Amino acid sequence: MSRINDVLMLVGKLNYTWTNTESLFIYLIAHLLNTNKEAATVIFLTLNTTRARIDLLERLAKISSTTPESKAAVLEITSRMTREQRLRNKYNHCIYSFDESGVMASTQLMRIVDMNDNLKYGKVEALDDEELQRIQATIDAIIEVNRSIWSFIKQKNIQV
Repeated sequence: MSRINDVLMLVGKLNYTWTNTESLFIYLIAHLLNTNKEAATVIFLTLNTTRARIDLLERLAKISSTTPESKAAVLEITSRMTREQRLRNKYNHCIYSFDESGVMASTQLMRIVDMNDNLKYGKVEALDDEELQRIQATIDAIIEVNRSIWSFIKQKNIQV
């Protein structure tokens, strides 16, 4: 039971850290659009996927009215979030498999590949100590992105 508790604790922390950091996109949207937090919040909540929010930020960063400094900072932030998104998505969209004694043993991606007359199911990966360390490393990386966003907010005097 200890392994499942460890995994669930890490996945919960991963999701909390991700959501907390992604919510800071509101301030980046407000800055790039030169608008207030309320309007940026409406835009943020209207876009219902991380990918859409990242696309918006990247596109706003690339328009001519964005300063080169803001462009570089926002694109670095979105690049880092995109890198960490893969592992987060894995744990939000997988099946957890257990061995015959009920111990959590692996994850399986919820995908089917239709290959003419055969089906191939999502990749199975062990939930070993190395994988738990990967989850923690992703959490740590997201925390660093969070700190970078806060630093940018303070540097640009964005109203929070």
